[in-house]
Amino acid sequence: MTRSHEELSVAQSGWTMPEVLLPEIPDRLFRITDFGAVGDGRTDNTQSFQSAIRACSEAGGGRVVIPAGLWLTGPLKLASRLELHTEAGAVVLFTKAFDEYPLVLSSFEGIPSVRCQSPLDAEGLEHIAITGEGIFDGNGEAWRPVKRWKMTAKQWASLLQSGGVTDAEGEFWWPSVAAMNGREMTEKLIQAGNHNPAAYEAYREYLRPNLLSFRRCKHILLDGPTFQNSAAWCLHPWASEHVTIRNTTVRNPWFAQNGDGLDLDSCRYAMIENCRFDVGDDAICMKSGKDEAGRALGIPCEYITIRNCIVYHGHGGFVIGSEMSGGVRRVRVSDCTFIGTDIGLRFKSARGRGGLVEEIDIRRIRMTNIVGEAISFHLFYAGVEGSGSAQEEAFPVSEGTPVFRDIAIEDVTCTGAQTALVVNGLPEMPLENVRIRNFQAVSHRGVIVHYANKLVLERLHLQTNEGPVIKLHQCKDVELKKLGNPGSATGESMLIVTGADSDNIRYDEKEGMAV
Repeated sequence: MTRSHEELSVAQSGWTMPEVLLPEIPDRLFRITDFGAVGDGRTDNTQSFQSAIRACSEAGGGRVVIPAGLWLTGPLKLASRLELHTEAGAVVLFTKAFDEYPLVLSSFEGIPSVRCQSPLDAEGLEHIAITGEGIFDGNGEAWRPVKRWKMTAKQWASLLQSGGVTDAEGEFWWPSVAAMNGREMTEKLIQAGNHNPAAYEAYREYLRPNLLSFRRCKHILLDGPTFQNSAAWCLHPWASEHVTIRNTTVRNPWFAQNGDGLDLDSCRYAMIENCRFDVGDDAICMKSGKDEAGRALGIPCEYITIRNCIVYHGHGGFVIGSEMSGGVRRVRVSDCTFIGTDIGLRFKSARGRGGLVEEIDIRRIRMTNIVGEAISFHLFYAGVEGSGSAQEEAFPVSEGTPVFRDIAIEDVTCTGAQTALVVNGLPEMPLENVRIRNFQAVSHRGVIVHYANKLVLERLHLQTNEGPVIKLHQCKDVELKKLGNPGSATGESMLIVTGADSDNIRYDEKEGMAV
């Protein structure tokens, strides 16, 4: 009997994905219109929403139904054993009024932070679901800064006329002076260890909320709705277990600052399937805290399955990092499509992060029109696009040294990329035991690897415009097997090996590779 793709993946990766448990919701209905909600897009329905949620909770749980209409509301605090269900035609618009968002202690970009309460907010809850065919809109344009180079001249002029302020160079627009000055002042408070929300009041407009923040929750289901136009990250489950996200659309403008789609952060047992992403930053991202704070928390992101998803735009299609200090392991990605992302499969970290990324299994990925690299491992990431570079100097290994190992990537097709594969490993901690098989790519450049040990490249079929097709620098124990297309369009050699410490490079001589 022929085994399925999933069975083969389990057998080859050596670990089994536990069952992801769905929430259990009692069979009771509560319609927001029965609590005075008016769907005209103008009436403030915050109290009506919260009254319906409270009544549902006091009854022991059930389904709160949002019918078709435009429902303006402030941020909502959810409850255990609650399903928030949107019927077709329902659009939930979260208010642009900053003072409606209480300041709360949360987590942002991997460290404990005071932020404005998220529009969809839950902490320490169990059995919560958001379902249906409706739309949740964060009205993020009221909060987000904008970089001038991301807009046309006409769009930039229109933005300036809308109000707000720009920085001294005129390259960065902010919705207010308080928002523009907020970063410097809040960083000082964080460094001083001050997490008292009252101390941050003057900088509220800078403390942009994620659209959805679920913290330390269990049994989560997002099934069906569209989540869009967030002030910062769109979906952020943190330190949660049994997370199912399916049949969901996530949208942010392509220029949205910190406009991530899904950041699964220090979560365990998650299933992400049949979702669509079109966002302004990384699309499907695994995280686990940043630097010392992430290592102290010590909760890895683990036992994750991602399948049958499409990413239309994003800085990365599937991403690990750069905040991965608590570790990321046992992640399986399959049957996904990336169209026009900046990078396809993206792994990033930096010295100081620490953390261990291992047992990652990726199969059957399709990509087209990738701006940069189809596959990228970048261990010199410094928080901005294109930052960092490979360095020759080895640093002492410490708890802040990130480790990436035991990663399998198979059956990947990419038509159109700047580079097929880039590895910028650390001299003191090279990438280890990475296996890439059945990789077909049409790209300007081929494979560029700095600092990797136990690397297997098998059945690569690359069409490049610039040679060499494969360049290895300071690599050890590399196997090149059954490679196709021995040479680039420029007629340069297939393989170049450099670095005094490069050792044990094995390849099939019959492929005619010049070294």
